[in-house]
Amino acid sequence: MLNCTKLVTVTGYINNLPTLSGSTLRLYKRPFNEAFEETPMLVAVLTYVGYGVLTLFGYLRDFMRQWKIEKCQNATEREEQKDFVPLYQDFENFYNRNLYMRIRDSWNRPICSVPGAKVDMMERVSHDYNWTFTYTGRVIKDIINMGSYNYLGFAQKAGTCQEAAAKVLSQYGAGVCSTRQEMGNLDKHEELEKLVARFLGVESAMAYGMGFATNSMNIPALVGKGCLILSDELNHASLVLGARLSGATIRIFKHNNMQSLEKLLKDAIVHGQPRTRRPWKKILILVEGIYSMEGSIVRLPEVIALKKKYKSYLYLDEAHSIGALGPSGRGVVEYFGLSPEDVDVMMGTFTKSFGAAGGYIGGKKELIDYLRTYSHSAVYATSLSPPVVEQIITSMKCIMGEDGTNVGKARVQQLAENTRYFRRRLKEMGFIIYGNEDSPVVPLMLYMPAKIGAFGREMLKRNIGVVVVGFPATPIIESRARFCLSAAHTKEMLDTALKEINEVGDLLQLKYSRHRLVPLLDRPFDETTYEETED
Repeated sequence: MLNCTKLVTVTGYINNLPTLSGSTLRLYKRPFNEAFEETPMLVAVLTYVGYGVLTLFGYLRDFMRQWKIEKCQNATEREEQKDFVPLYQDFENFYNRNLYMRIRDSWNRPICSVPGAKVDMMERVSHDYNWTFTYTGRVIKDIINMGSYNYLGFAQKAGTCQEAAAKVLSQYGAGVCSTRQEMGNLDKHEELEKLVARFLGVESAMAYGMGFATNSMNIPALVGKGCLILSDELNHASLVLGARLSGATIRIFKHNNMQSLEKLLKDAIVHGQPRTRRPWKKILILVEGIYSMEGSIVRLPEVIALKKKYKSYLYLDEAHSIGALGPSGRGVVEYFGLSPEDVDVMMGTFTKSFGAAGGYIGGKKELIDYLRTYSHSAVYATSLSPPVVEQIITSMKCIMGEDGTNVGKARVQQLAENTRYFRRRLKEMGFIIYGNEDSPVVPLMLYMPAKIGAFGREMLKRNIGVVVVGFPATPIIESRARFCLSAAHTKEMLDTALKEINEVGDLLQLKYSRHRLVPLLDRPFDETTYEETED
């Protein structure tokens, strides 16, 4: 199914949009612009044809491998294991060996430097069509890095963060070798959590050693059987895994579609649990601040309004938005001018804007005290490494201005300027790009399977490092390149990257945009929802 164009412009001072009610307009204190331009019909057809041709050739090559005409290089079961249940699903295995293998060189490229605005990359070649790689020993220097989540430029090899982390490394060592509840609770961990709570404007916070585990291990501690989770269809895999591990019933609403969410909330209140019709113990809404594959920003004012109306709970994942949005980098809550008290569970990671590792959860003191006791990630996981903790503390104080400088504020402003400039220039060139105009995640649509690998290779030839994404991480006809902007990018770097992108766009004929933008809420509402439940 093709993605229709979506454009929303919401502001408290504009009242000429018939599709938005007055009550909705009053929720927004700033313009909210998102665009998802329609896939051109010809491009969609050619994309399906491309995948069809690749699939046919895949079956032909499998036939040749079966009859020993072509050498089979993929892992296969031994003869005595033929009757076992296969380790991989049949289509998954087929896709990996016949489609993914063709463009495998576009991923897992090893870098050998700090992932700052520029990186050094180890050159590798393949002599067997990407089944194996050989390193040449050459290092490709000064590649402009357009793929790392280094939003505020704190992933650097020099400066106050690096000096502070080095000092803590010599004092505390590299690892704690214990959980927080045993011998792994350092004064640095306590300092970090108080700082995070102050930064977020909440009563209390807790830090974890891994961002993925922050979601996947804490959601099961908050909800269980008899509870209902309402999850955005484009939520990250960590949220999906956490929801499934919880044992709660899961219902999925259309991405950023408040009509779909409200319908599920109404149904949940009216009908209750399946079969028994008892009221749900809890209803938890799961959303992200910035969606890392779409570049869209959650419509948080409307989500909070629905949450209050139907007396449910809200879990907000700010992995990509904390540090990257808001006048002072405090995330999507500050971006919309909302109160942190309106969000029950504020989750985020230190892996993006802070140039470190780990995650956090902030909220009421009762919530955090409960998680310290019942969260598997708190009870069983090793504590954060002390140098990593110091990196987070130093960078967060810099963002807050507590280091006595305005460097952090300047970085937040620079990121916002870079984002708007880069997005505007790509649109002017004629590319289809997705997402919100303030999102530093910028997806550029490639569509056709052959252009995924070609775009990545052509950009690398021009010393630009980009991330290309295809199925199954995206819908099969919505392959894309994903750029991540950073405050460390200078205007000269961005201009160089844009010049090369423009050249490659002409070479590969990627300028699909026809600038046909239609208001999002003019679309007919699709009431289709999905459900995952043991019942």
